[in-house]
Amino acid sequence: MHPATDNRPARRPERQPDDRPAPAPPRRPEDRPALLLAMGPGIPERLLTDAHRARLAELSRTDPGLVAHDLTAPTPAVAAALADAEVLFTCWGATPLTAEVLARAPRLRAVVHAAGSVKHHVTAACWERGIAVTSAAAANALPVAEYTLAVILLAGKRVGRAARRYEELRAGHDWLAELADSGNYRRTVGVVGASRIGRRVIELLRPFDLEVLLYDPYVTDTEAAALGAVRAGLDELCARSDVVSVHAPQLPATYRMIGGRQLALMPDGATLVNTSRGSLVDEGALLPQLVSGRLSAVLDVTDPDVPPPASPLYSLPNVLLTPHVAGSLGNELHRMADAALAELERYARGLPFADPVVPAELSRSA
Repeated sequence: MHPATDNRPARRPERQPDDRPAPAPPRRPEDRPALLLAMGPGIPERLLTDAHRARLAELSRTDPGLVAHDLTAPTPAVAAALADAEVLFTCWGATPLTAEVLARAPRLRAVVHAAGSVKHHVTAACWERGIAVTSAAAANALPVAEYTLAVILLAGKRVGRAARRYEELRAGHDWLAELADSGNYRRTVGVVGASRIGRRVIELLRPFDLEVLLYDPYVTDTEAAALGAVRAGLDELCARSDVVSVHAPQLPATYRMIGGRQLALMPDGATLVNTSRGSLVDEGALLPQLVSGRLSAVLDVTDPDVPPPASPLYSLPNVLLTPHVAGSLGNELHRMADAALAELERYARGLPFADPVVPAELSRSA
């Protein structure tokens, strides 16, 4: 199977001073676009600092304390704000913008999403209305890529195995002999999917003495080389890589794309890293490889999202299982808010979004 990806170059949400639009003159409050916050309970408190709320008030007509958690049965205050809203400022947990919801928002012109994928809430009805959409996917890609870089390097050093053995022995030991197969010198890393995250991972790997293979059917040999990787078929990548890192989006074409054949091709002692979606890996085929100890894994996502309590993934010594924390977490949410506010500023000044979501690209992106 083939991963379909968003092949636009990864964007850094941090803008250099020269890239910023010139400061706009103060606008009268009545000239600023009306904006409504729409996201899940508890999200605004984590996403927005007092400075972010102040910036929202500068750029738009909004009540930063009014948050629409449910646009299908809005409260009177939310219904009034929705009817007047020109912009929805969304994040995780936003209500799907169906035709029925949009009927309550006759003035809506734009959706600024302070998170990654918009597929959960931006529907076909939005595109039919011609609503402009932007997201902070580039900002959310950074922590995932950083997590991936960290675990790739730790996997090469066999850190997980060393830590568990040290816990068992609690004494001096011949670690040079024990870890003779470890190290990150001239290892091969296979990146599956030239998504924003996949491209950022390749970029972060450049300073290291590693060969990077890339599988993505939408990328040419020349494009892969420009990224800093060598293009390879999926089977070839799995057979040659010491670490295989999955960064393709969740699509019908990518369901269980890392299956029994690909796992069997991976060399003894290789590590599978999955920070994309659990459905991309056939866990039924992966578990025997992990239980036998032939392969190791770093799994930030699984299928189902939370493994059952009896799953061996929790206790296998060669598995690092984390609860979907590679993406924006803690103060990293503020980076997404910064990126979204930069887009809101562009909109308020009558400029096009710097990073718009293009409907035609959604069929092969997250």
